[in-house]
Amino acid sequence: MKSLSFASTNWDKFMEIESILHRYNLEIAFCKLEIEEIQSDSINEIALRKSQYAFSNINCPVIVEDDGLFIDELNGFPGQYSAFVFKTIGNKGILDLLRKYENRSAVFVSIIAFCDGQTPQIFEGKIRGKISKNITEGGWGFDPIFIPGINDLSFGQLQDIKKKQEFSHRSRALLQFVEWYKTQQK
Repeated sequence: MKSLSFASTNWDKFMEIESILHRYNLEIAFCKLEIEEIQSDSINEIALRKSQYAFSNINCPVIVEDDGLFIDELNGFPGQYSAFVFKTIGNKGILDLLRKYENRSAVFVSIIAFCDGQTPQIFEGKIRGKISKNITEGGWGFDPIFIPGINDLSFGQLQDIKKKQEFSHRSRALLQFVEWYKTQQK
């Protein structure tokens, strides 16, 4: 099988992705790369362009991941701007924005984009849930405030007990990728 890399500066994300792919006997290398991110209303377009940029820099089959937290009451905000919002206002800022709302429903979306210099591919995983009223322990990014609909614990709490990987948005997108990728390698 050809070597496969994951391009990002986010080591935590790589560790989660590597752990998930390992269950499917797929090895992946970390390529620390600062990736230019276009401004777009489409998370798919952002991920696709990131994969093409990464491939042009490392010249081997690569996946990148872009994800977004889409909060219903905030009209999908922060959505594709989630990384910027996390860096600027963080989890506390999101909780402050939702303070006056009862409806805290949200969807977490993960886009895995693959590029090998040919036709790039994208794979999407989603999970519905809600935003907690408090920041919990564990995890990284928005994990401490996102409670998946199939549980009462936040992704942060689930990350600590390795349960997040069983059904997260990222796991769902990666499973689609693995199924496709293995058919391409035959």
